[in-house]
Amino acid sequence: MTDPVRLPDARPYLSALPPGSLVIERSYGEADRAGRVTRLVEAAHARGIRVLVAGDPGLARAVRADGVHLPQGLARSLPRAATGGLGLVTMAAHSADAILAARRLQVDAVFLSPVFPTLSHPGAPALGLHRFARLAAAFPCPVIALGGMTGRRWRRISPLPGVIGWAGIGFVAADA
Repeated sequence: MTDPVRLPDARPYLSALPPGSLVIERSYGEADRAGRVTRLVEAAHARGIRVLVAGDPGLARAVRADGVHLPQGLARSLPRAATGGLGLVTMAAHSADAILAARRLQVDAVFLSPVFPTLSHPGAPALGLHRFARLAAAFPCPVIALGGMTGRRWRRISPLPGVIGWAGIGFVAADA
């Protein structure tokens, strides 16, 4: 996931990701977002990496991204028709309230977060392993763990039913 402060441009880090990876572009409200996303999509596709545009199905279509990622608040109110024909549709999930939106929108996956304390949301309460496990089991689609994830933490979560992967923001940039 990109982050306006910690990872505003993912292109320099694409070479650290294996083909088949997924980048979620989150430069909400940035100047020339369409140009920024277009450049990212072109660079990522050249490396076999998929890109989802966060929060803007229209922009995702316009730049030929691989789909859209919906913030939990937008997912609650967005009509299902708005995501039609977009390929992958994912959404952020932070509570049990998101289960209904995921079911209604028939999303392909949810990013359930924050699992652990994270720099991207300092001071935000983390779900913790047990609450994460209960929520993950309730979603009608695959779950991806987000928030404070490390390889060691992934090994603790990976056996959980319905959990298919983990994601991060700063770990790729931190290793560069």
